[in-house]
Amino acid sequence: MSREIYLVAATRTPVAKRHGVMKTARPDDLLAHVLKCLLQLAPQMDPQAIGDVIIGCAIPEAEQGLNVARNASLLAGISVSVPAYTLNRFCASGVQAISDAAMRIRLGEADVMVAGGVESMSVMSQMAGNTPRPNPRWFSQTEHHAIAYGMGLTAEKVAQQYQISREDQDAFAQFSHEKALSAQRDGKFLAEISPFEAECRSPGENGQVNLSKRLITRDEGPREDSKREKLAKLKPAFAVHGSVTAGNSAQMSDGAAAVLLMSEEGLKRYQAEPIARLVAYRVAGVPPEVMGMGPVEAIPMAMKAAGWRQEDLDWIELNEAFAAQALAVIRSLKLDTAVVNPLGGAIALGHPLGATGAIRCATILAAMQRNEAQRALIAMCIGTGMGAACLLEKV
Repeated sequence: MSREIYLVAATRTPVAKRHGVMKTARPDDLLAHVLKCLLQLAPQMDPQAIGDVIIGCAIPEAEQGLNVARNASLLAGISVSVPAYTLNRFCASGVQAISDAAMRIRLGEADVMVAGGVESMSVMSQMAGNTPRPNPRWFSQTEHHAIAYGMGLTAEKVAQQYQISREDQDAFAQFSHEKALSAQRDGKFLAEISPFEAECRSPGENGQVNLSKRLITRDEGPREDSKREKLAKLKPAFAVHGSVTAGNSAQMSDGAAAVLLMSEEGLKRYQAEPIARLVAYRVAGVPPEVMGMGPVEAIPMAMKAAGWRQEDLDWIELNEAFAAQALAVIRSLKLDTAVVNPLGGAIALGHPLGATGAIRCATILAAMQRNEAQRALIAMCIGTGMGAACLLEKV
């Protein structure tokens, strides 16, 4: 018998720019921080009741390798009896972790689960990781050459195929920053963020290194000067005559998030108040060269599974991997732009890869607690040609 899945709490770090204010923070410390803060949001719960800790990470190597989920769980003080594992579905890893946790509860294997994501792009020497070794056959299979040459070229392909102009991309990017800045001014992110104390190092006298600490309380990405006039001056980042730039693409970022899920039995046992229930989750595949269009396939699948119509949605978190990709998805599905990324998206707020899905879940749950959202969607494209869609409903 299938069981309902409830989301009880969520929290996240501020999202920092790559090599920004959290550049010296280890990703396992970022994750340990949000795990510890998450459990503080449910003090009545016995932490040993957690069935598993499932964490998504897109580039699980170096400081975020070696099963970062387990390492961070132990650093957070979670009992050694609670297992943990790390999964990878690239950009959708965080929301995939939430879905995996939900499935465990639905199958009756647990009543309490923790899920989330982590990514520090500051610890990477390059986008594909520190030691990428792509299969040489990728370069000879012309139909999938986009895998080998990177996601930026897939965004150029989407812009060309769906006729997304440079002007529209820059306008979309500016609006993302404007919405994010407005949300920051209104304090919309405060409830979902657990401030993180970062260590800062600076040169001192006689070769000494000065060490200081700084409490990071807000996302670093949103910029007042991201205006269309300035964005228009940026050179294409991936193709000489292209339209995709650093300004109309998601920011590379550092961050982590964690979510607490329970069954109805778990809610009763620990007298917990749910915020939302997970209604449906679906993943679909598309040609790798237009990987950004994955949500166009995944969203209708999730909506059908839930028995919802698009007009039922009053909040959509559509990850802005690239403005071209987001605009193509919006136009293809005729999504209501009034409810897409109300507080800005990854172009302004950043995209710490495997953490983003869980971060956007925290944003939605906070909006539901403010009574600003009832039925919400998290959707994102995924490298190598996939898309994910997750539906949440306020309880």
